[in-house]
Amino acid sequence: MRARLAGGPPVPEALWQLTGVLHEQLPPGARETWAHRIHRALATGARAAGLRAVHVWQAGTVLPLLARTAPDGPAGSLAAPADLHRAALDARVAEETWRTALRPVLLRKYHDAYDRAGAYTEAHDDARDYALANGHSHADADAYGHRYAELSTDANADAFAEAHARAVGDALARAYAADDWQAYAATFPGAQLRAVVRAAAAPACGEDGAALPDTSVPTSLAEGFADAVADSFRP
Repeated sequence: MRARLAGGPPVPEALWQLTGVLHEQLPPGARETWAHRIHRALATGARAAGLRAVHVWQAGTVLPLLARTAPDGPAGSLAAPADLHRAALDARVAEETWRTALRPVLLRKYHDAYDRAGAYTEAHDDARDYALANGHSHADADAYGHRYAELSTDANADAFAEAHARAVGDALARAYAADDWQAYAATFPGAQLRAVVRAAAAPACGEDGAALPDTSVPTSLAEGFADAVADSFRP
């Protein structure tokens, strides 16, 4: 994805990180056309001040996608950060304001990104095998496995979300408040993006019951990002 662009200041590293992850998430047949869109926008030589492209993308694409699976819907906890991203297009927003608004978003994102199915299966199998080894019937051992898996999966999902929200929240609030690409790069935007893909993707299965990749979320994220870059990097 990276290309040498003539003229203008260098493209921010964080933007390349996001572009690379989006490119790899797209279906193979859509990658080349999308990459050309990004390169055309960046080749103008214009560079928008601050994180305008990120704010446009978050408010218009990322948060609406996450809101689809949020229990309180688009008008719930994700509405405030979307409003802040729109406000940041015109003026700086204080770090503490960002920190307060981002916490529920990060908790929701990482809670939904947690591999609940894999964790449940592993916990169930381990608990069932433990019960069988201690003389319980198969039916009782299986029931015990399910009870243990339900409790442990919920607790582990909450702990996973809390740990990631704490790790990312302060750095992201500082980056948004400073409106600075370098500070934003320190928040590992590529890893955050992968979490968004996992959190927002709807489960899908083929005729044989096997899990299928949900390409609609990466496609929506990529198209929204290309629009945001074109809006923010125009001459």
